[in-house]
This record gives sequence, C-alpha cells and structure tokens, in this order.
Amino acid sequence: MPAVDPARIRNVAVIGHRGTGKTSLTESLLFTAGEINRLGTVEQGTTVADFEEDEKRRQHSISASICNLTWNDRKVNLIDTPGDPSFHADAITSLRIVEGAIIVVGAPMGVEVQHERLWSYCDDNGVSRLIFVNMMDRERADFEGALEQLQESFGQGVVAAQLPIGSEDNFKGVVDLLTMKAYTYDGDKAVEGEIPDDMTAQVEEYREKLMDAIAENDDAVMEKYLEGEALSDDEIHAALKAGVAAGSVFPVGVGCATRNVGANLLLDLVVDAIPSPARHGAVTAIDADSGDEIELECKADGPLAVFVFRTMADPFSGRINALKVVSGELKSDSNVYNPVSKSKERVGQLLQLQGKDNSPLDALGPGDIGAVAKLKATSTGDSLCDDSKKITFPPVQLPNPVMSFAVEPKSKGDEEKIGTSLKRLQEEDPTLVVERDAQTNELIISGLSQVHVEVVVDRMKERYGVEVSLKPPRVPYLETIRKTAQAQGKYKKQTGGRGQYGDCWLEVAPLERGAGFEFIDKVVGGVIPKGFIPAVEKGVVEYMKEGDLSGSPLVDMSVTVYDGSHHPVDSSEMAFKIAASMGMKKAVAEANPVILEPIMSVQVTVPEDNVGDVIGDMNSRRGKVLGMEPKGKTSQVNVEVPLSEILSYAPDLRSMTGGRGDYTMEFLRYEEVPSHLAQKIIEQVQAEKEEE
Repeated sequence: MPAVDPARIRNVAVIGHRGTGKTSLTESLLFTAGEINRLGTVEQGTTVADFEEDEKRRQHSISASICNLTWNDRKVNLIDTPGDPSFHADAITSLRIVEGAIIVVGAPMGVEVQHERLWSYCDDNGVSRLIFVNMMDRERADFEGALEQLQESFGQGVVAAQLPIGSEDNFKGVVDLLTMKAYTYDGDKAVEGEIPDDMTAQVEEYREKLMDAIAENDDAVMEKYLEGEALSDDEIHAALKAGVAAGSVFPVGVGCATRNVGANLLLDLVVDAIPSPARHGAVTAIDADSGDEIELECKADGPLAVFVFRTMADPFSGRINALKVVSGELKSDSNVYNPVSKSKERVGQLLQLQGKDNSPLDALGPGDIGAVAKLKATSTGDSLCDDSKKITFPPVQLPNPVMSFAVEPKSKGDEEKIGTSLKRLQEEDPTLVVERDAQTNELIISGLSQVHVEVVVDRMKERYGVEVSLKPPRVPYLETIRKTAQAQGKYKKQTGGRGQYGDCWLEVAPLERGAGFEFIDKVVGGVIPKGFIPAVEKGVVEYMKEGDLSGSPLVDMSVTVYDGSHHPVDSSEMAFKIAASMGMKKAVAEANPVILEPIMSVQVTVPEDNVGDVIGDMNSRRGKVLGMEPKGKTSQVNVEVPLSEILSYAPDLRSMTGGRGDYTMEFLRYEEVPSHLAQKIIEQVQAEKEEE
C-alpha cells in the first residue's frame, strides 16, 4: 500500500476517564466504517482494541491500542488510550503525536477527575478536541447536565453539535445540528428522518448557539451570519474546522457506543472538524548535531523525521515500535539512523496496526502512523532519521513512579528470568522503574500505583512464566554517632602451633552530615607494623557495613587508629582485621549511636479545597510544610517528610482528593530518627533476626 496524502489523514486519540466507554466507542467507529463485521464488547473480551489477556480479564484498557479506518475517503488513525491514571503514560505519549482527540464523557457521570487532567495534556500539546457524551441509554443519563458541567470546566467554547432524541430507555437517536437532520437507529443502520416536533424549540436554541460559536472564527462568515443570510454547508464546515483547529470551539456529539448510535455522525465530525497533519502546522524538533530547534513541515520532500511513541512486545514478531512520520517518507526495506541510541537501524516490513493484527505497508508518508518490528536499539521516545540530517524530538514528560515494592521470586533460581522479563516490560512501559537497592540488596519495582505494579507482576507470570511476591521495600536507614569515644580491640587466640594476635586502639568521632567516612593512621613507633594498618582499615570498613542498632551502614564518622601492639610470630592481617572490628563495636557503643532516616522533598498538587486536608495529613506524617504555590486551579504544597511515612501515600492522597491529587518526590537528606521511633525500629530488626 503506497503512502497516503497527509491532507487525507486524521490522527485521533480516544481519551477519557476510566469506565466512560472509550474502547466500546472505538469498536463502534470501526464497525460503522466497515473495518470489522461484528460489534465486539468489553464484557465478552471481543473488542479489537483490548486484546491483551489481562485487559479482557480486568475489563479495562491497560495499554494504548492503535487502529485505523477509512471514512469519506479519509484515513483515520485511532488510538484507544487507557483511562486509569495508573496507565496514563500511553495517553500522554499518544497525545504527543495526534492532531485531534475525542474526549469521551459518560452521560450519567458527567465530567470526572481524569477529564480535567487529560484536557490539560491536550492544551500542552496543542491538540484539537471533540467531545462525545456516551451512554445515553443508561439510567440517569443527562445530556444537558453533562454539557453544563463541560462548559463550567472547560469554557463556553464547548458547544453542542448534536442533541439526543430521548434518554435512558427512551433513547432513540440523534439530531445533527450542523445538517439539521435527525437520525434514528434500526439495528446497525442510521435512518434519516424529520426532527421530532417536540424538539423543534430546543433544536433551534442549540443550533443558534452552535452557529454563534462557529461564525466567530471566520470574519466573512460572521458578517454574513449577522446579516441574517443563510450559510452554505461549505462555509459552516470551514468555520467549524478553523474554530476546532484554533482551540476555540469544542463540538459535542452524543450517542451510545454499545448500541452503535451516533458513531456515523461522530466520524463525520472527525473528518470535517479535526485538522489533518498537513493543516496542523509545523512541528518543533531538534537538530541533533547543533542542538538548535528546527521546524518540520508535514511534507514528503522534507528531511526524514520519525517519532517512536510506543513499544510493544509481541510473542511472535518480537519487539514492535509504533511510530509517526513527522516529515519525509519512510519506506519498507530501508536504512535509517537513531540519533538517541546513536545506532543504524534496518527497517524491514512496515506495518499498519489494527489492534493485535497488522497488514504490510510499502511506505508511510508524512503525518501517517504505522509500526515496524525488530528494531534493535530503538525505544519509546526515540527518533529515526537519515544519517545525513540527524533529528530528534523534545522528550515526553511522563509522571514519576510513586509506589514501590520489593520483589522476591517464588521459586529459587528465577532471579535471571525476573531480570529478563522486567527488562522487556520496561521497554513497553517507560514509567516502570526497576533498580537494585545497593544498601538493602532488594530488587525494587516502582510504578504509578499498586494496580500498575500488580499488572506488571501478572504479565511476568502470563508472558514469561515467572512468579514473584511483592512486599513493602525496606527503608534505607543509616546509622551514625553523636560523640567521640575510644576503645581497644584485642584479638588473641592460641591453638596448637601458631596463634593469632592483633591489638589496636581506635577513636571514633562524628563528622558533618553527608561527609561520609574518614580513616586516619596516627600510629607511631611501630607498635602496629605498617603492613597491618590496611588490615585494620579493612576491619573498620567491614564493621561499618552493618551497625548494631538497625543493621544499617554507619556513616559520617572518622576512625583513628592511634595505638596497639603486635606479636612477632602470631600477628597477621586476619588478626588485626578481627581486632579492628571488635574495637569498633566497643567504641561505637560508647559514642551515642543513632539511626538516620531519608527525608524526601515532596510536591503535592491538589485542588484548593483540599489544601487544608493535605497539610493536616502531612503534619500527622511528621512532615514539615514549607509553603504553597498557586498552579492555575490547583495549589502545590511543598513538604519535607520522612520516606517511611509516605511509602503508601499514593492511595491515601487519591482517597483524600477524590483522585484529583498528584505528587512528586525526590531524596533530600538524612536526619536523625526520633528516639521513640528508633526504639521501634531496633525492636523490629531484632525480631526479624530471631525469626531468621
């Protein structure tokens, strides 16, 4: 299949709060366009978009799914995205490469938390928006109520382009305010008819509001409209497209995806209102050699510039990279360059995706979306280009992980399989972070929520046959001392033959926080031969790996060896190493040892109504509130809080703010644990040792 003219392409992400029917709507659009011959359902696990086994089992999208259809001689690339915030990375990366979005709103529920967040992402990426009020056949379905909420949340540019005929059990069809035609639905087919008499006044009222909003985007149309002249269909569509492209008009459609009601009119809106890649305007990229920003036009004769926005692990094809050609033309069986990994790649067969299925393509032109399998060194966020003109794109800003768990294999010997499976899952999901804690030696996986991590564990089992258990990670405590102390470490062992003898006097002293460790040799007169001093230091260092209070490393202290004795026959490196360890144990016990805990810098972003709740909660977690900053309709609360107090903060914040709260955190410093809490930590460590 040859490349498609960019003027005939529409790239659209289907986004919305979880449970609003995005996948069902995608299925309905594919069915209406004739791409599939049977309308699948989420409940039966038969939709094109939700094809992963865990998506079928959980009955909601976990990953973005790429589909395509043809409508009115236009190619429409659809990306069905997850609504759960645990999997928003795919929604964010998808919004980076589309020109338009369909925001799906449930008629019974109205505007929900994720709608606000996704709307903000659309603003950030300059994405044009349509809104589809779904589920009009459900109990308590209220189109006018949902429309009012949309206008309150997103402004008066939100305007009805369609009206429902009836609601709940009486929902029969849709009135198109652009064409002033009514459609009722007989099975799978839309039947054109007259506007019901009892809706005439309502239709005229909303038609006038729609025309007012549209006409403002074209001076000639506005002048003609104000003079009372009739507007042609071409004039209406041109002004509508201008308003949607400018982000001043957000047309609202209506229907019921599971009954395939309104899908045809929504597709008309997509084709008529969403700008094509050719119309959307230049895309900002970066010259990889100079670092300068450049503007890329959507033209076939421009430099090749391809953005990779998703990576999938296919059990048969291996790794598949979904991509968008921003400029130039990408052909099958060609060679390209990845300036991010600095490697050459061989592009084999280009693919057009339809959920889990694919079909071959000869080429992808500018503005089009497709995929390629088996690239060796290309991941999500990378770019592909010609070696002669190296082009990259600004990185996608994804949310940071906020929920961490330690992973343990259920079967011995699975450690290597765990590493391999997690590496492959990381390729698919850039918000999944896997690291080995050097201090606790635990393998830590971090995600956007507990559900996110649980899905990772499920996929490890289903795809790679690896079963693991999750547990809260250990807090990486440290230990230090608060005063200077001296002690002797003497090791003397006599057996038949040669004995063991080592004797050293040590002084320990506290250093500034963060100073680390310093070893000082002040031995004079050869009481400890120079050859044994490194053994003393080694004994000191090994002891400091595990303190006696919490079993944590000792830090921020100096250790001076200043006296001792030796035996000309029995002294050895091993004896002095053991003696140093014994001396450290005595000296540290006399130096008022304490436990240190990591303090995190946390930024909590919440609606203004929840600021008081967050501050009160942080105070109960031993947090220190540093101040607040306004962030549009929200406020950012800046806090310093111990890590041990916020290991499970994500679900608590979600509950406290109705899902509207977010937070980021980073390590700040170590501070002393209050004595009453330190005692609990010591008791817990002792109990664990006894259990072992």
